[in-house]
Amino acid sequence: MTTQGLARDAANRVMEKAPGSCQIGMVLGSGLGSLADQVENAVRFPYADLPGFPVSSVSSHASELIVGTLMGVKVAILAGRAHFYESGNARVMEVPLATLKALGCEEILLTNAAGSLREEIAPGELMLIDDHINWSGRNPLIGIESDDRFVGLTEAYDVSIRANLTRAAVDVGVDLKSGVYTWFSGPSFETPAEIRAIRMLGADAVGMSTVPEVIMARWMGLKVGAVSTITNYGAGMSGTELSHEETKEVGPIGAVKLIKVIRAYLANKAKI
Repeated sequence: MTTQGLARDAANRVMEKAPGSCQIGMVLGSGLGSLADQVENAVRFPYADLPGFPVSSVSSHASELIVGTLMGVKVAILAGRAHFYESGNARVMEVPLATLKALGCEEILLTNAAGSLREEIAPGELMLIDDHINWSGRNPLIGIESDDRFVGLTEAYDVSIRANLTRAAVDVGVDLKSGVYTWFSGPSFETPAEIRAIRMLGADAVGMSTVPEVIMARWMGLKVGAVSTITNYGAGMSGTELSHEETKEVGPIGAVKLIKVIRAYLANKAKI
């Protein structure tokens, strides 16, 4: 079955139990599971029960789609993602993203855990992504046999969404800096030499997700906003070895701030 067929099937199953169109889709990264618990009238669908949905093997990621209302806005939340490094498939999140679109979402908010390359963006803080570098060289649109694969990414991260996230951060007193996110394939962390190189190229944070989702979302016509929770400094910057345990430990600190920002963003959306 095609991606569109799988997405329609998944969306139909969701709407049988949670009727009505959704306004905003989200993908929750490490440490953000508590946001899904705040959804009102939530209906949950394990990825394993939805056709074409991958189940993440990462310990800090749930694997379920939650539909309900948050701050007065109908949302569809992908709690957890599958990563490129789990299978070598850059299109692993294609069906879930297409399902969000089939559910009526016109925009998507992506979140992730990332390593900071700037001293002033410390672990526990947030970074609004305003552009990215695809260091991995992999592209999820490779193999698409139509001219719509030539997707423009000059404004991959929607200007209006970025402005509204910045406004929401100000409203709740959260310092939200912005910068360039770089996608490394993982699962091993970067070397100090790689961090020095990517800093010279203009990167402000590094991570192992999000970029293929952005490319696919723009290909599908979805508007995109994205925020990183900073869990560590890049390799060689702090003098200590990096670990996934550190990501899981520090992630929730920034997640508390990000949840405040997202709730304020949605509350402002509900007023429009």
